[in-house]
This record gives sequence, structure tokens and C-alpha cells, in this order.
Amino acid sequence: MDVARRGFLRGRFRSVTAESRPPWALAEAAFLDRCSRCDACVTACPTGVVRVGDGGYPTIDFSRGECTFCGDCVTACETGALRREADAPAWTMKARLGDACVARKGVECRICGENCEAGAIRFRPALGGISRPEMNEGICTGCGACVAPCPVGAIAVSNPMEGQQ
Repeated sequence: MDVARRGFLRGRFRSVTAESRPPWALAEAAFLDRCSRCDACVTACPTGVVRVGDGGYPTIDFSRGECTFCGDCVTACETGALRREADAPAWTMKARLGDACVARKGVECRICGENCEAGAIRFRPALGGISRPEMNEGICTGCGACVAPCPVGAIAVSNPMEGQQ
């Protein structure tokens, strides 16, 4: 059953957008068919970023912290809705710096870069001004470590294809 129809059957008449799923989740339709909503992945997550979302399905909440890609959620999943495959990335999500970024507005702030272990957020010096953040999506793992520390909520982690629909 497609995602929009599932939403309709739950009494929602608007279109339903896919939520961010835990790492190594199957494609959305297959995930929804397989996931039993047992909350084992939620309980197993050591950083608490996997939480119960819409309809009882697990989702990711980076306001709680970051994903360390430990795989505990996959190990806990007995239905196979989360399946870690050799050499497969955890997901295609990437962090994006929004317009509210204070460093882009000339206020000194480097919190996102300081929390980015992968080094995907770097600061380019500007002559006579504040260094500006630059995101290297090729390096970004989508872990979300930059999201919660941002003082103005200027960072979001999402699938790069979501904004192109």
C-alpha cells in the first residue's frame, strides 16, 4: 500500500511525505510493509535519535543528537525492515545549511564545524569579515551531529533528492 493511502486510512487527507528512517532502512514502501512497529530499534539506539514517529514507525530526530552508525538498530530489527548490506551506505541523507545561519550573516559562529567529525563543514576566511561555512556533501555522512548544536536551527539533514521533486 502506498504511503499516501496509508495516511488517508489513518484519517489524514493531506499528502504524506516520507519521514527520515533509521540507517539501512529498506526503500519506503518495503520498509512500511516490513516494519512491525515493535520499537526494538528505538530501544536499541544508544544516542536516542531513533524515535517513534508518525503511525508508530521509527524515524530519526537529530534534535536529540547524532547517529553514530553503530548498527544497533539493525541488529535489533527482527523483521528485516533495517538491513545492513556490505559496502552499502547507511543512507543518502546529507546536511544542508539554511538561510538562518548566523555565520552567513556576519556573526562569528563555528559550532556546526566543530561538531562535524567528518570535516564536511569548513569555514572559508573572508577578507575583512567573518569566515563563511561551506558544506562538502561528498564528505557529509548525514550523521546529524551539526543539527542540535546549531543555535538558530539553520541545519537540516535530508535526502538530496527531496528538494528536487
